[in-house]
Parts: sequence; structure tokens; C-alpha cells
Amino acid sequence: MKMGEKGATVRLGIIGLGGRGRGQTETLIQMPDVEVTCVCDVYEDRVKTGQDLIEKHRPYRPDGETDYRKVVCREDVDAVCVFTSWETHIEIAVAAMKCGKKVAIEVGGATSVEECWKLVRTKEETGIECMMLENCCYGKEEMTLLNMVKQGVFGTLVHCQGGYQHDLRDEIGLGDINRHYRQRHFLKRNAELYPTHELGPICEYLSINRGNRMVSLVAMASKAAGLHEWLEANRADSPLAKAQVNQGDIMTTLIKCANGETIVLTHDCTLPRPYSRGGRVQGTKGIWQEDNRGIYIDGRTVSDPNHWTHTWESDEPYMKEYEHPLWKEYEEFGLRGGHGGMDYLVLRAFIESVQKNECPPIDTYDTASWMVITALSEQSAAMGGMPVPIPDFTEGKWLQKRESFATGEYVLN
Repeated sequence: MKMGEKGATVRLGIIGLGGRGRGQTETLIQMPDVEVTCVCDVYEDRVKTGQDLIEKHRPYRPDGETDYRKVVCREDVDAVCVFTSWETHIEIAVAAMKCGKKVAIEVGGATSVEECWKLVRTKEETGIECMMLENCCYGKEEMTLLNMVKQGVFGTLVHCQGGYQHDLRDEIGLGDINRHYRQRHFLKRNAELYPTHELGPICEYLSINRGNRMVSLVAMASKAAGLHEWLEANRADSPLAKAQVNQGDIMTTLIKCANGETIVLTHDCTLPRPYSRGGRVQGTKGIWQEDNRGIYIDGRTVSDPNHWTHTWESDEPYMKEYEHPLWKEYEEFGLRGGHGGMDYLVLRAFIESVQKNECPPIDTYDTASWMVITALSEQSAAMGGMPVPIPDFTEGKWLQKRESFATGEYVLN
């Protein structure tokens, strides 16, 4: 389907109407072939806000619910989008899949390995897919890098890095006031809590679950000081000022892949710093790094003639030369939605997979493989950085191309 063309109407149930849910709903409702028949949140005021938002854009007011179980079984719902707290994503997805509804869930990590297996088993029993809405897989930069990887610019890939490096002390510290679930995870857990913004694109570069897989990891956490000091300074009258914070300020996770590559993930949300996803792609022909917007390609980047030094060059000309075809079409169509436009692309990928009744580009195996990193990193860090195995949720299907693999312009590999 050409971008912007209207397909068959998809009737959606929206579950979760916090800040992220409202933003994603506004992007969805501006698609002419999407109809939101029901909105749901545990907070009644958010339900009303969601109904008002739909009514602002459409000549109808959707039904409202506070119990997701009443949404996933509705006959006027074709698919469900889940924008709730991290720990409820899989629970709601499984319930929807058992009712025959295709599901898209927002990003977040798993609380256990078992719930990831439950998601996969449900997919295999029902034939219904669950797609993670990892918007960074559809970022312009990430898709350009994917195009470069597939065209061999970096040669044979050896190592990738990425991170969620974002000063969120105020969001976390005010979570009890603003009803944001992130706070309880930082207080109670110590893990790579938010791995998929960086891991999703890296898995596409490395063909994870499609000829390669992640086999083991080790994780190590620093001390937890940043959030505690922020709470002492900014919430002195709250019990949180004396609360124990379990989440280390810096969590580093090292992953080994079946084909020999290594991946380093960094979680860094409770210390002062500028935002960065800390990307790095390195192979036998060159390297790219996000933080200095630098690239070095063997035989192409001009270096010192004596070969004693190698110098970075700007990645700008490469980003233009290897711009992904999907983004070229998208820019002609006109960017829309949040996060520089990538929110629209990932949502559109899901909607069109529903319309075509096909496997989504990010499928259930991908979703489980990316989410489980949180639970496994928690185990490894608790044991002082001991290695832990990463399950093969495909049970060997990664060894060859899967028959159910997605097609169309939103495919990522």
C-alpha cells in the first residue's frame, strides 16, 4: 500500500491513557482508516480525557472502560494497542490474543522469563501475533544505519553499543504525584529496565532471530546515589527522601550472540547528563558513533598519509547517501506524529499488518527476546555479574527464514 493510501478500517481498542497513550492515540486517530471504538484506563479521569481526544478528531465518542478484560473481548475491536505500565504489557497482550485480537504493546522490559514464554506460547497456540511498538527501529538514523549494514558499508559486523541515557530524575522522583509507574521500578528493582530503544535497532543490524540470536549476558550495576540525592534535595518533606533506591545509576549489560558479535547496553537515567542513545556500529570495514556524529570507513575516510593516525569524519554525507527508501517516501508524504516522525511509522507498520492479516515486522519472538533482557539483567546483577543464558524463544526457528515473516515496505531486515 502506498504511504497515505486508505486501507480497510481497523477498529482499535486503546488500553492505557497516560502521557504516552494519549500521544499515540492522537497519532492513530489521524489515520483515516483507523477507528477507536473503546478506550480504557484504570483511572476514570484518563478515560474521559481519551474519549474527549477522540471526539475532538472524529464525529463520535468511543466507549470507555476501566477494566481491560471488557475491551479485549469486544466484537467491535479488531486489534488492541497497549500503552499501560511496563509490568502489565504481557498480561494484557495474552488476554487479547486469547480473544483473537492482534496486539501492539509499548516498549518496556519484562519482570520474569516465564511471562515472556507465556507470550510466545500464546502466540503459538492462537496464531495471533504481538508486536512491540519500538519506535526507534523506525528512526531515520537507525534505518539509514540498517541500510548501510545491509549494503556492507561496515563489512562484517563485530560489535554494537547503545543505551538509554536520559536524565529522568524529576519524572521518576515525582512519579507518585503524577501517577507514573517508572518510579516503583527504580525503587524496587535493579536491572536494565529500558533496553529496547537501543536493542531493537541493534537486533535488526545483527539479524537476531533471523539467522542469529542472543545467547547469554552479564550485567553489572553501579551504586545508587543520583536519585536518592535528588529526592533529598527536592522531596525533603516526602517519605521518599529516606526511601531505599535499588536501581543503580549506571547499569551495563554485555550480550554475546550466536554468530560471535557482542552488544553493550547502558542504562543511565538518574544522573545529570544530556540525552543520548549512545549508538555504535563497528565492523571489519569501519565504525560509526552517535555521540560525536562520527564515522570512519576503511579506504574511504581520508586519514594521515603516514597512517600513524586515523581521524573521524562527519556522518552527514553518509546519512544522505544511504537514506532508507522508506524515509525518502515518508518525507515526500510529510512527517507526522511524535519523536521526529518515527512514532507514526511504527504505528502504521502495525495497522497495515492488521489490514493484510500478516505477521508484523517486529513479531512476538522479537518482542519476547527484547523484553527478557530486563529480567535476565536483574538476575545477573543480583549475582555480581554472573553469566545467564538467554532463552531461544524461536526454538530453533532463528536458524532459517520463517514462513510467517512479514512483507511490504515496513519490513526491517
